[in-house]
Amino acid sequence: MEEKYFSEEHYLLRDMVKDLANNDIAKFAHEIDETGKYPMDSIKKMSELGLMGIPWDENYGGYGMDTLALVIAIEEIGKICPSTAATMMAHTSLGTAPIYLFGTEEQKKKYIPKLASGQMIGAFGLTEPNAGSDAGNTQTTAEFNGNKFIVNGQKVFCTNAGYAGIIIFTAKLIENGEEKGVSAFIVEAGSEGLSIGKPEKKMGWRGSDTRSVYFNNMEIPKENLLGKAHKGFKQFLKTLTGGRITIGALALGTAGGAYELALKYSKEREAFGKQINHFQSISFKLAEMATRIEASKHFVYHAAWRKDNDLDLIKEAAMAKLYSSETAMYVTTEAIQVLGGYGYIKEYNVERFFRDAKILEIGEGTSEIQRIIISREILKNINI
Repeated sequence: MEEKYFSEEHYLLRDMVKDLANNDIAKFAHEIDETGKYPMDSIKKMSELGLMGIPWDENYGGYGMDTLALVIAIEEIGKICPSTAATMMAHTSLGTAPIYLFGTEEQKKKYIPKLASGQMIGAFGLTEPNAGSDAGNTQTTAEFNGNKFIVNGQKVFCTNAGYAGIIIFTAKLIENGEEKGVSAFIVEAGSEGLSIGKPEKKMGWRGSDTRSVYFNNMEIPKENLLGKAHKGFKQFLKTLTGGRITIGALALGTAGGAYELALKYSKEREAFGKQINHFQSISFKLAEMATRIEASKHFVYHAAWRKDNDLDLIKEAAMAKLYSSETAMYVTTEAIQVLGGYGYIKEYNVERFFRDAKILEIGEGTSEIQRIIISREILKNINI
């Protein structure tokens, strides 16, 4: 199936990332899950290979490849360590993409080279205590005051926040005491009035840094407005549409990693005098897992192809995210079942993939939200 989408350059990238994941990232995967340690060592190695800026133009210090290339890299890293892949995914699709898509030339030149090189990590703040799926209920405010904005509010579940050099966030723009819609902004780490909460203790993605971010009369210059005023919500929705493709890639990696462990175990484990994959109850599980992963690849690769060809992808990205994330949850669950009691033991790793999989059905829009998006898209085109 890859031959339909991959160029020779894509295959070369996949081989390089696979080698990095198996020989370097794998060394830290268990440790960062056990301790919650941020995968800084892996990020440094990824940065050296240019993987933190895969889809950005070379004029901004990027790798100069496409969305599919980013998908390939996230998938391969995700097969070994979903936490590390999530860190890269959020940095690229959420912490850098809005600047690339909506930033001024000055903003692009100032920030993207540092982000693309891995010298700086990017973060993205949209979710609030009372604005999750209902992202339009943003309560954070940015009051325009002369040549600056004064920001107050809070963001939650902000990936990479504790290590980010910049955080992109949304806030209601206030001018002359009146609300003027939601806008997007850039804030640099260390800005006065910006404070970062403690790392959240999570079920999965334990090596991915997740925190609350607080704005207390934080002042940022007017030049830090990202894109057009009052268009921040639409800009973030476009960002999230692209992000659904990359989280789909992470779901592919998570499912693929668990499947490969289950397949290997089924060849090594014997019961009643033969390998357990000779029993229909196990072989049918493996067949179903492989089928769903292959179907997920079609969804994700096709959505990436549409994005790279500037085609509408709202429906396709939502389908890719929905199907691949639910596939990851299914496959990781079945992988534990294949290993039986050993699947419940940390040493065998499939329970880690299981814990890492659940957030895929929640982040970047829940499965329920994806079904709403898909149904809207198909119903608006009904001509009968």
